[in-house]
Amino acid sequence: MFRVPGDRYRVVDGPMGSDLGIPAGAFRIESCEPGWNLTLICDDGRCPDAETGWEHVSVRAHRSPHRPDQSRVPTWREMCQVKALCWEPGDVVMQLHPAEADYVNRHPHVLHLWRPVDAPIPTPPAALV
Repeated sequence: MFRVPGDRYRVVDGPMGSDLGIPAGAFRIESCEPGWNLTLICDDGRCPDAETGWEHVSVRAHRSPHRPDQSRVPTWREMCQVKALCWEPGDVVMQLHPAEADYVNRHPHVLHLWRPVDAPIPTPPAALV
């Protein structure tokens, strides 16, 4: 089951601001990596005005949200932190490498987690994971 971080972490002002209580929006949380923070943009894939069918979280690590020169790609540990925050332990989510023709890069230090709303993600045998 998908969930967003609590409203106490929600960005409510500016271009990334959103209303309290909705299952989408931008959030700022403390990273599990000392001295770093994470900005998450979350979407449950079901918003009536922009239904995508995909739960999605984009993740950026930074020291200050307004200083792009102090940001970096999130670590594996941070991505695990976000997965645990936004999904249940038994949920399968993925990082996706689309076809190069479909690349969209709005920020060089952002990684994404995805899960389709109405279909399971196939997984390889446990011995290969």
